[in-house]
Amino acid sequence: EVQLVESGGGMVQPGGSLRLSCAASGFTFSSNDMTWVRQAPGKGLEGISLINNGGDSTYFSDSVNRRFTITRDNAKTTLYLHMNNLRPEDPARYYCARFDWDTGYGAYDYWGQGTQVTVSS
Repeated sequence: EVQLVESGGGMVQPGGSLRLSCAASGFTFSSNDMTWVRQAPGKGLEGISLINNGGDSTYFSDSVNRRFTITRDNAKTTLYLHMNNLRPEDPARYYCARFDWDTGYGAYDYWGQGTQVTVSS
């Protein structure tokens, strides 16, 4: 059974930092690209970052570029999102999701339950 469990969310001040973790199990973690997706209040899902299976190629959306860093530890089957300089517009529920490139041009096929991030002074 594929499982993705996020942790590390919480409340931080504007300009603060936070690290999210995603513990993966039930599949060969090192064979899959992984992503972070978020949903802010009143808004739709937004894919914000992707890391390939080997961890040597990453993608970031324009909204978080140069502020967030995605990493993975294949030995620990864990995905991370390092968030820096958090802004008032960053509060959202952050989801860890597996990405399958073999479905059309790619699709998210498994999701975690998400972890909440709040930015407040």
